[in-house]
Amino acid sequence: MSEQSTNHDPATGAARSAAPAAKAGSSVLPVLALIVALGAAGVAGLQWYQGRGEDEALRRELAQRLAEMAARSKEAGTRADQAAAALRESEIKLGMLEAKLAESQNQQIALEALYQELSRNRDEWAFADIEQSVLLASQQLQVAANVRAALIGLENAEARLQRMDQPRYSALRRALTRDIERLKALPLVDLYGTSSRLDDVIAAVDQLQLAMDAHARSDAAESATPAAEIPAWERILREAWQELRQLVRVQRTGVADAVLLAPEQAFFLRENLKLRLLGARVALLSRDAQSYQGDLRAALTALERHFDVSDRTVAGTAATLRKLQAAQVQVDVPDLAETLEALRKLRPLRAKAPT
Repeated sequence: MSEQSTNHDPATGAARSAAPAAKAGSSVLPVLALIVALGAAGVAGLQWYQGRGEDEALRRELAQRLAEMAARSKEAGTRADQAAAALRESEIKLGMLEAKLAESQNQQIALEALYQELSRNRDEWAFADIEQSVLLASQQLQVAANVRAALIGLENAEARLQRMDQPRYSALRRALTRDIERLKALPLVDLYGTSSRLDDVIAAVDQLQLAMDAHARSDAAESATPAAEIPAWERILREAWQELRQLVRVQRTGVADAVLLAPEQAFFLRENLKLRLLGARVALLSRDAQSYQGDLRAALTALERHFDVSDRTVAGTAATLRKLQAAQVQVDVPDLAETLEALRKLRPLRAKAPT
């Protein structure tokens, strides 16, 4: 009995020692759970605090970016407005340029049309000028017998035909060439040179010395005596005698058939000589050879009869008049019938020619 009681004592002791241990373990678990809960709460709080700071920083960054975006948006709006204004201005300028371009194109079209019209009518206008030159040359020959002017007109017309170089005008060009050669073969009549010499003679008439004046001056020179050598009473008598001689004046001319003229008639004598010379000039320009020769012959006769032919100026004038008498003033000029006929034949061909 005692051994059994001894054997059962260790188990009982273990059970007894395990009971307090179980009680102690059951009291530690809540503490650990609380510590874990507090740790978790601390960690959660720390994370919340850290998350709150990050959110604040994120909000500030977001606000800053929003502000930057707003500024950029405003700047973009301003630039958009400027771009819109520039676009409107560009559209206005583009419209103006398009209008100018359209105007320029219209002008170009008009110029092209005008150029085409000019090109079509250039030959017609050139031919009209040629025809006018030939007609004027014919008038110069028929009305004034002006060979030089007619030659100039025909040579100009021939040069225009040469530049045009069209076969249909070959007959006209041949006719022009033949008429030009005929005019060049005529003797040269220097109308303008002859007229100029007549003008010189007319201008010198007032300086020509009359025959009666020449001998009157020589007699006065021979009878002249210095006044200092004549006594006073003789000088008075001579002056009275001179006044008396003015009533009747007789002069020796030295020319057998010279006409004696009163002093006031000398003016009309010179004027009559001028009129004769002017008549000769008019007859020269009119190609009136008969009137030209008659007026020069009358002028030369008056010069030799009433003027002092021993004077160098008078003698030179008389020689000039004789040379002018020998000048040829009239030439039988040909007409331009061949050239005019060629022009007449070309008129219907020009009317049918396409433009």
